[in-house]
Amino acid sequence: MLGGAVITMFGPYVHGIDPVLGEVGGVYLWWYGLSYALGFFQVHHFLRRGRARLGLTLLEVFTLSLFFASGVLVGGRAIEVAFDEWPFYREHVWLIPAYWLGGMATHGLLLGAAGSVWAFARLYKKSFLHLADALVIPGTFLMGVGRIGNFIDGQIVGSVTDVWWAVKFPDAEGFRHPVVLYDGAKNLLLIPFLLWVRRTNATPGAIAARFVFWYAFPRIFIDLFRDYPTHRLELGTGQTLNIVTVLLGIVLLLRSRMRRLGRLTAVAASVPLEPGDSPHSSALVWQRLALAGVLFFCLTIPSNWTQDIPDRYGKRHPGLQYSFLYPRIETAVLTNCRQVRVEYLPIYEVGDLPSR
Repeated sequence: MLGGAVITMFGPYVHGIDPVLGEVGGVYLWWYGLSYALGFFQVHHFLRRGRARLGLTLLEVFTLSLFFASGVLVGGRAIEVAFDEWPFYREHVWLIPAYWLGGMATHGLLLGAAGSVWAFARLYKKSFLHLADALVIPGTFLMGVGRIGNFIDGQIVGSVTDVWWAVKFPDAEGFRHPVVLYDGAKNLLLIPFLLWVRRTNATPGAIAARFVFWYAFPRIFIDLFRDYPTHRLELGTGQTLNIVTVLLGIVLLLRSRMRRLGRLTAVAASVPLEPGDSPHSSALVWQRLALAGVLFFCLTIPSNWTQDIPDRYGKRHPGLQYSFLYPRIETAVLTNCRQVRVEYLPIYEVGDLPSR
């Protein structure tokens, strides 16, 4: 007791946050999905503010925002399905479009974003490097708030630890490193560095190259504290992709250096021939509606792998109901010491379980 106040020591945290933001017509909305919506809105706002510098009309800003959001969503889903959960999806192909059951891969988000910006640049004859340099800054914000969404959802756990900031996650034994918050902090701290590069280095591709390298390189060390559900080459799946991304970042940094020295030529940024589109044009109306639809759709996405939603989150959000959108998913998560392995098992009647 000191001055009439009780001094409470910091200690391990027991996670019990309700991950559900709300419900609309039987569709659950998630805090994790809100991180996507906020991130895509920030990307769109960033493009609108800098469209004159980037040589974009207002209609092109909306189009690029839609390209970017669609690429991120498709890329994240594709890598998750193809690399992390293929044993399940080859037997449940009809669930591949079911984003509302979970299943997004971080490295797929990066791949999808890059591919969508490249496609837009080719179709609209813009400089890919200038667009990439502009978009990695709000994109880093998206990655940062996405990690906060992962934490609220209670996903992506670290190894068992006794540090005072350890977290007892809902679906993991023992207190764990909150690696998802480590990674989120790393992403958000990357933003001021990228803004500094934008002020000091006008070489096309310089910002994007530094993002690729500095996103992945520190994450290699952060992920040493992480328990991965799937493994490849004796490493966590994401760890192998971290190494590949670092190598790609080194190549991009070298190419950026060569451009700065004049050994590689870069395409100049395009300048719009007209000041922009009428804000009331029919094309812009449809683009606005489409973007609003994408932002709302993002709210329906929960974190991590494909899940039986009512079973997994029912304790933290009472009232979750099975429905056509939220069926019983025949999955089980088996834990063995530090390594978490995901298996997809059939449901048997009591007494009919096979011997193992």
